[in-house]
Amino acid sequence: MRDWVKQAEVDAGSRNGLTSSEREELAALRRENRRLREDVDVLKRATAFFAKETR
Repeated sequence: MRDWVKQAEVDAGSRNGLTSSEREELAALRRENRRLREDVDVLKRATAFFAKETR
């Protein structure tokens, strides 16, 4: 319950910290970043595989 009160104070602007919307945005950006890193890893592996196959 105490955390809810603190978060409500942050959202109201009477306390420093990340607002609820900022926390949601940060979580979404972290998910996207993780997915993009996985995509880059897959592409690196595919590039290495096809580079080996063409030799």
